Amino acid sequence: MIRDQDTIPILGARTIFNGTNSSEIFTAEIVPLPELAPGEILVKVRLASICMSDVHTITGQRIEPTPSVLGHEAVVEVVNHRRPESDLSEGDRLTFSVADCCNKCEFCLKGLNQKCTKLFKYGHAKLSDGSGFNGCYASYIILRRGTHVVKIPDIISDRCAAPINCSLATTMCAMEYVPKVKNGRAFVQGDGILGLYTSAALRELGYDIVYCSGTRIRRSEFIDRFGGIPLYNDEILVEETNKIDVVVEVCGVSSVVNDGIRLLKPGGLYLFLGMVHPHSDLNITGEQIIRKCLTIKGIHNYAPRHLDQAVDFLEKTINKYPYDEVMGPTYDLSDLSSAMKLAIEKVYSRVLVQPNIS
Repeated sequence: MIRDQDTIPILGARTIFNGTNSSEIFTAEIVPLPELAPGEILVKVRLASICMSDVHTITGQRIEPTPSVLGHEAVVEVVNHRRPESDLSEGDRLTFSVADCCNKCEFCLKGLNQKCTKLFKYGHAKLSDGSGFNGCYASYIILRRGTHVVKIPDIISDRCAAPINCSLATTMCAMEYVPKVKNGRAFVQGDGILGLYTSAALRELGYDIVYCSGTRIRRSEFIDRFGGIPLYNDEILVEETNKIDVVVEVCGVSSVVNDGIRLLKPGGLYLFLGMVHPHSDLNITGEQIIRKCLTIKGIHNYAPRHLDQAVDFLEKTINKYPYDEVMGPTYDLSDLSSAMKLAIEKVYSRVLVQPNIS
């Protein structure tokens, strides 16, 4: 349902990221929301989650334009919209694509919407780029015309839904390239939320053995419950050399790659997801890849179809894997600094942020 814009403007709260060199990294403000343009959706943020890319930004490991509103993972609720062709109604819970795209350029037409020539990414844009309500650390977001949205089924809680539009959708993109093999064996390098989601997704694809390695042994219980076999203390799986069908890197550490190549059987597949930073030089030779006839594929973000698949996957497996339990505590938006401090410690897969928690 489309309703007329209220004559009295809605006020929205947002937390501004001013940059790591600012005397105040975060400042809060309340400002009127702009009117919606055709195709836009006004949503309120029900619950956001802190992605590690935001942690990298506030610690200076990643450079983003400032001032800005960070945050791109959230479950949101429709307040109003100007998409007359849609079936959206006020109160619908949604997840949304982190990338707004044109759906017309060369890359969109190839299914690589995340590489659109007119790409806009929520939580990664300067405050002046568009509505000013472009990130999830706010009470409202204005979703652009080219942003894909998916309704959240009632069975999925806000806590489980918040990371869908980053980690889980990216996992679905990766799974698109994974072959279905009889008695398949896989190795996931990384025990963060991407590693847990990937372990579950590989099991659902029918892989019999899914190893998952990491550095936080307290997560071993969750790896097991997400269908993986936990590996810690630099276990190198000598017995699996040349036996693994698929290796998925989600840890962001380039030093693991040689181990992954060693494990892959001839004709195997290596997916890179985590090394999205400049400190990712690889100490490998062309011979290592050629002699084993390996395929190496980079996965960055996802296309709209993967967001649909992520919601479907979560709905079908919500009672099978402990999605809720890996989520950490919820902080009020006004205490975003404390939430970030906890996220930096990597105790939980995700720390949550909610406007007006009281």
